[in-house]
Amino acid sequence: MTTVTPMLEIADLVAEFGGGSLHECMQCGTCTGVCPWNLVAYNNPRVLLRQISLGFEGYEDEAVWRCVTCNTCVSRCPRGIEIIDVMRSARAVMNESGSVPPNQRGALASLHSDGNPWQGDRSERVTFAAELELPEHTDEHEYLYFTCCTQTYDPRNRKAARALARLLKVSGLSFGVRPEAEVCCGDQARKVGAEEVFTELAEENAELLGAPGISKVLTASPHCMNVINKDYDGAGLGVRAEHYTQVLQRVLEAGHLTPTAQVAKRVAYHDPCYLGRHNGIYDAPRAVLDAIGGLIRLEFRRTRENALCCGGGGGGLWADVPTEERFAVLRVREALEVGAEVIATACPYCTFMLEDAVKVLDLEDEIAVQDVAELLAEAVE
Repeated sequence: MTTVTPMLEIADLVAEFGGGSLHECMQCGTCTGVCPWNLVAYNNPRVLLRQISLGFEGYEDEAVWRCVTCNTCVSRCPRGIEIIDVMRSARAVMNESGSVPPNQRGALASLHSDGNPWQGDRSERVTFAAELELPEHTDEHEYLYFTCCTQTYDPRNRKAARALARLLKVSGLSFGVRPEAEVCCGDQARKVGAEEVFTELAEENAELLGAPGISKVLTASPHCMNVINKDYDGAGLGVRAEHYTQVLQRVLEAGHLTPTAQVAKRVAYHDPCYLGRHNGIYDAPRAVLDAIGGLIRLEFRRTRENALCCGGGGGGLWADVPTEERFAVLRVREALEVGAEVIATACPYCTFMLEDAVKVLDLEDEIAVQDVAELLAEAVE
């Protein structure tokens, strides 16, 4: 483990990168008490915040990379400290010195060279739903459908992307795509402190999102929605992103989609952190599931604002975590405890992490992971 040379100036650099609220910490320890890492391994954000404020004195560099940006600590902090921004900013300082974990370097290199973290060819971004012949966005369309890298390049998540695309077409929603003009939203780059890479991606997407005729954006990923609405907001693009479950809820209520087939499954809905705790969207995905005949919706013991993170945010998608310390593994076991045969979610990261956990536990014959759009597509088709 590498020990960073103590320098009080580092705390000032953290503040410059956006972690200025660090200095308001009163060391109450609430963040440590609620951090989900302490369900599987010891973690002490309170001590880490103190070490950062002292210029990393006594700091061991693995600790700051453990944060998966689930927002649990931020939502409970009595001083309103933006702890995620502090962690992101500390990582940015470490990026500047070249101190980045090996497991993050491949994704960052791919983001820089290919515009996505999956080492996928840019030309393949347009092929995820080629057979559906999705319309190219024009000024006449209400929504720009911003495709997610994970749903574009990850084979498992492509199934969810195609299910959503079919639903959008059947509903008659006015939308179009421009995948050839997109690159990754930059969520993971930003959260691991790679500010230069994030800025490159944001500037490229700004050319698309800032074009005349684009005001509404539909996203499959809560991470894309969060970045566009919060991190891109300063660019003055004049656009607003919505998550697909919000849109589907409205078209279902308006009668533009009619689920007719029964989907007889016991389904536990997993709240993605970036949809729930980060953006307060809890009811829309549940409303979509409740519109499906035959489906029995279950709740986890830890649900809504108390839901357990899948572990994929903040670079966690590429982290090398022992099986017994993976949040997704614990989440799969919790789903079995409530009698679920399907874990439903509405985030590509969650789908990836939960599906991997099912495979690691060798439970593929007992429980499945499905995107909310996949379940609705079964009922509509």
